[in-house]
Amino acid sequence: MTTTGAHRDSADDTSPRSLLWWGRRRSAVLDVGLGLVSAAECALEGMRFSETAALPVPVGVVFGLLAGSVLVLRRRWPVAVVLVSIAITPAEMGFLMGIVGLYTLAASEAPRRVIAALAGMSLLGTLIVTFVRTRQDVATADFDPGPWYVPLVSTVMSMGLTAPPLLLGLYVGARRRLMESLRERAVSLEQELSLLADRAEQQAQWARTEERTRIAREMHDVVAHRVSLMVVHAAALQAVALKDPQKAVKNAALVGDMGRQALTELREMLGVLRSGEEVVARAAVEPVPLAAVGAAAAAAAEAAEAEVTGEGPSLADLQSLVEQSRLAGMAVELSVQGESRPYRPEVEQTAFRVVQEALTNVHKHAAGARAWVRVAHRDAEIAMQVENGPSERGAADAGLPSGGNGLVGMRERVSALGGVFVSGPTDGGGFRVSAVLPMGSPVESPAV
Repeated sequence: MTTTGAHRDSADDTSPRSLLWWGRRRSAVLDVGLGLVSAAECALEGMRFSETAALPVPVGVVFGLLAGSVLVLRRRWPVAVVLVSIAITPAEMGFLMGIVGLYTLAASEAPRRVIAALAGMSLLGTLIVTFVRTRQDVATADFDPGPWYVPLVSTVMSMGLTAPPLLLGLYVGARRRLMESLRERAVSLEQELSLLADRAEQQAQWARTEERTRIAREMHDVVAHRVSLMVVHAAALQAVALKDPQKAVKNAALVGDMGRQALTELREMLGVLRSGEEVVARAAVEPVPLAAVGAAAAAAAEAAEAEVTGEGPSLADLQSLVEQSRLAGMAVELSVQGESRPYRPEVEQTAFRVVQEALTNVHKHAAGARAWVRVAHRDAEIAMQVENGPSERGAADAGLPSGGNGLVGMRERVSALGGVFVSGPTDGGGFRVSAVLPMGSPVESPAV
């Protein structure tokens, strides 16, 4: 964060507690110097006042020193300084204290009505003293300047001693408050930017986690089903290799086809990931504004998602999916209810993945079991259910590993689209997977 004016002021402070109410050493030196000058002025004027009032000279000097030294308190109690200057105005002393006191009061945080009242009192006191003094001087003079001279001179002198420090103090106080307001706004903006940066980092971390989860789910769906069927066919190939060479050749061809399909899908996913890495690398090399980076990242994510969903499987591929399971030796039936129609790509891909993962689980955990795949097209949703019976005794176990991520991935996919997912064992010893996806906005078929 950048250093604000408050930080710079605090950096100039030497020992705030030892300087009483002064924040900086130079402020204390200035006020003490002004207090000494004011005390000296008031002491000299006190000597003249003592002669006029028929008082001992030491009394006038001491009174002047005490009164003038009050100016040292101008930053702490500016109202008291102005009141003292007004009080000693009839003694014709404290002109410096009056000028500096009015300036300090006007520049302080005192209420405007207090400033106006004290400024009026100081103006009135100065006007009376200068009027009397000027009238006395004119009375002792050898010429008659006219009746207008005394009021004019007294008014000009009183205004000259009152208005300039008052206006300058108001200007300095307003400027100081403006600078403090701007400084506070800068600090608040820095804090907001820091919070926004932290929030952006959290969102980026969340997005990275979500993307890793999505990629892991896609990899699981692509690899698990194909490899499971390959393992099943490999086991069948091993069993019939010597008894039925023709069937062994057919199973070997199926294993090769499934391996090629799995590699093709993996290449597509890796291509999407590499294109995303190129976008990130370009953003790191070429510095661009934060908004442009966010827009580019969002566009890249949307493009990647569109590429994955656009080239992914759909409900039209369910028949071939079921046929692959049949070729692997599973007795599976597919039934479709309702009128089939196109859906959004993510809906069709999720529906396909749910059926695919459910059939993969049958291959893993219920070898030789019979399975039923049911798909229902409804008015506002599409429902699918995959149910299998108990595993047949004596059926060869393919020995496929299970990480427990299949059901979790299906639930995440369905929940992300606002659907409902239910899974669990049946009363007959089998297992049932059910999912309902909202239809969303239907996709219109292109006109031919």
